Amino acid sequence: MEDDNYMKNISSSVTIIFLSGFKEFHNLKIFIFLIFLIIYCVTVCGNLLTILVVSSSRSLHSPMFFFLTQLSFSDILLSTTIVPNMLHISLYEGSSVSLIGCLTQFYFFSASGILETLILTVMSYDRYQAICHPLHYTSVIDLTFCVRFFLVSWMIILVVIFVLSVTVSYLWFCGPNVIDYFFCDRDPILQLSCSDTFIIEAESMFLMVSLAICPFSVIIVSYIYIISTILKIPSTTGRKKTFSTCSSHLSVVAMYYGSAMSIYLFPNSVNIKKYLSLLYTVVTPVLNPIIYSLSNRDITQAYKSLTSKMSTTFLMGWLPSLNVKYK
Repeated sequence: MEDDNYMKNISSSVTIIFLSGFKEFHNLKIFIFLIFLIIYCVTVCGNLLTILVVSSSRSLHSPMFFFLTQLSFSDILLSTTIVPNMLHISLYEGSSVSLIGCLTQFYFFSASGILETLILTVMSYDRYQAICHPLHYTSVIDLTFCVRFFLVSWMIILVVIFVLSVTVSYLWFCGPNVIDYFFCDRDPILQLSCSDTFIIEAESMFLMVSLAICPFSVIIVSYIYIISTILKIPSTTGRKKTFSTCSSHLSVVAMYYGSAMSIYLFPNSVNIKKYLSLLYTVVTPVLNPIIYSLSNRDITQAYKSLTSKMSTTFLMGWLPSLNVKYK
């Protein structure tokens, strides 16, 4: 009997899921498609440029900028998981995706979200050590710490995805097969299930507390100590200079957690949650590199230096060929 129930759960009658996307604005589908396409291109190019600038500049080979490259990678992963399929949905007024494909998107979305949270947390700890304990910074935040963080983060992500995969495999999806959303998020998927979702909801609550609320608490505590230390600096110039080293990170944290937490203010309104989720799945990844490039002087100088080198290299290679052509 138990085996029969198990086979019933894993052999769902729903194999294809239809994502309706932004059905309220189908008459503006070309405009919406172009806007999302531009945002996606800027997101990928901006974050790749950040990774390239940090990698090519020796002055930026420090833990803080290593974490910044990981944040850029996370933004690319998040945007690539969501936006390309969203472009198809916008252009064709909806899109069909297999159940396996929908669940795969959910897993990658979860992985990028967890990675983003862990990176923002460790960046706040990095700023705490740099500002509150500058003499011990290099001994605490070193290459070993960065490598360990990278390995532990991906180990956590793989474990979470495995647990989610096992739990979701026991759900039975019997219909309907339409999701009024633009990607496969947890709540829309659970609404399609005819099984008892108590276990996966309890599991999700545990993950949210351990991988979202607890890291956010670490960020809050870190900035309490950071602000307290900054206020003790006697000169106004010193306070501004010290705060500028963490202002970009604080802006990204406020934007990411603000948009994510706003969804929980409307737990029963799918439409409001759908549009609010655009903030942290589409808007945040495109703004992160812009915020860091505008507010971080080291990034700006490294970008100008890289642009100058690329321009010089291009001219050195172009001028000889031009002379040969006109001889």
